[in-house]
Formats: sequence, C-alpha cells, structure tokens
Amino acid sequence: MQVTKHVPNFLTSLNVFCGTLATFLALNGMIQIAIWLIFIGALFDFSDGFAARALKAYSEIGKELDSLADLISFGMAPAAILSSIIRIKVMGDFSVSFADMQTPEKFWILSPFILVVFAALRLAKFNVDTRQTENFLGLTTTATGIFTASFAYLFLNKTDWFNWLSPILILVAVLIFSLLLVSEVPMFSLKFKNFKWAENKERFILLAIAIISIAILGLGGIAATILYYITVSVFKWIIAAKN
Repeated sequence: MQVTKHVPNFLTSLNVFCGTLATFLALNGMIQIAIWLIFIGALFDFSDGFAARALKAYSEIGKELDSLADLISFGMAPAAILSSIIRIKVMGDFSVSFADMQTPEKFWILSPFILVVFAALRLAKFNVDTRQTENFLGLTTTATGIFTASFAYLFLNKTDWFNWLSPILILVAVLIFSLLLVSEVPMFSLKFKNFKWAENKERFILLAIAIISIAILGLGGIAATILYYITVSVFKWIIAAKN
C-alpha cells in the first residue's frame, strides 16, 4: 500500500479536528484558543492541496473531505466565535447558561450560525462550478474563517476599540459575508504565476498591505487585509457591470 497517497487526506483530517475543537472551545468561552485553531486549520487547508500536487495524490474522497473540512473550520467554528462574542456583549460573560436566557438573548447568540448555511451553499456551488479554475466567484470560506479569527483576535486584545460593537452590527456583518460567499463577485486570484509588476500589481499591493497591517496590528492585520481584498474586488465588479 502506498502510504504517500493518504498524506493529503490526513492533513485535511487534521483541519477537521482543528475546526471541531475550535467550535467546542469557542462555545465554552475559550475564544483565544479557538482563534489559533482556525489559523492552524488554515495551514492544514493550504498544505493538503500542496501535498496532493507534490505527491500526485488526488482523489474524489479528498475533494469531498476538503469541502467538509472547510465547512467546519471556516463556517461552523467562525460562527461559534461570533456567537461567543455576542454572548459577551449581551451577557457580559459565560456565567448564565443558554437555557436560562431570555428569548431575545437566545436569538442574538444563535444568529451567527446563518453563516454556516451560506458556507455550505458556497462549497456546494464551488464543487459543481467549472468557471472557478483560476479566479473565485464569491468570497471563499477560508477567507471568511480567517477574517473572523483575525477580527476576534482584535476584539479580545483591543477591547476598547469595540465599545461601539453591538449584536445587530455583528448580524449585519454575518449577512453581508453570507451574501458574499454565494455572490458572483469575481475575487482576483492570489497566486503569482510570475513576478512581473504589470501582471501582479494587485497582488503586490495586497502583500504590502498585509505586511504593514500585521506589523501594526499583529494577527488582527489579516482582517484589515481581507477587507481591502473584498473592497477592491467588489469595486472592480461594480465598475465592470457599468461598462
């Protein structure tokens, strides 16, 4: 039996494990650890594809497993983190059990899980959409998950910056990201085929913004970078639609 053919699926399975743990820990108030598990899951998500190409170990099972892993690590786990942030904003801490909360409080705490539904729709759409070979249509689940983890990192480490944050604003953000997941907005590819400025201008600018943002905000800079990426992609899509 050729062991190497199982390496990509093993890495994907580790992504599933990270996402599952992140979900459980986030719902139990351990948001900081959940954040790191999402980032670690993202590393496994990138490495399984790299391993599959390097080892020529592609499989239909691997493709399906990858989608399931993304749903958990970048759909369910981020929703759990946002739910816990709302719980902190509404209840102050985790001392009150969900069963003892009032109906409005339960509604706000459950509302981020709308994101999981749209993440599932996005992944199903991607699996059957032959147009998405080079660039993506709509925001990827991975970008959504990494953005949420980065935002949560800022929330926990720069608490004073988020006094304005309310459950309704988080729900609005969830709805916007949900629509972006299933949208037809072209998101430019982040892959460098060469290092020519003319062909990679957007990628070089995004890389520079990422370096500066992370230097200033730490892991929180990733959220700023993804927001820039979304804004540029949406702006280009609107301009193209008008022409």
